[in-house]
Amino acid sequence: MSTTAVRNLGIAAIGDKELVDGLRLVGISKYCIVQDDRNIAGDVRKALNEFLADADVGVIVILEGYAEYVEDLMTRVRQDKRTTPVIIEVPSKFGTKYPDIVGYYKEFARQFIGFDIEI
Repeated sequence: MSTTAVRNLGIAAIGDKELVDGLRLVGISKYCIVQDDRNIAGDVRKALNEFLADADVGVIVILEGYAEYVEDLMTRVRQDKRTTPVIIEVPSKFGTKYPDIVGYYKEFARQFIGFDIEI
């Protein structure tokens, strides 16, 4: 019988103040608040690289609008087929860029776990 150690992995967030503050209320402690008046692309890329290198991070939540700055990194991680970290894009307060958000998340789950689920 195989014994696998269970690890408690954390959630990290990359987003604007509103997203990060909301997630901090539910207990996340690793985050990067991206300021709109600074180097957004550089800040997002730096934060994602730091969270990818952190063995204690299992899920990275990133604001949809910031994902475009790190598509190459996100694609590489998703193609790597490692189970962690999982990178999840979340919509901003202004809405989503995906016309069928339910379909997007269903496809995301299918690719990640290998079968369809009903949402």
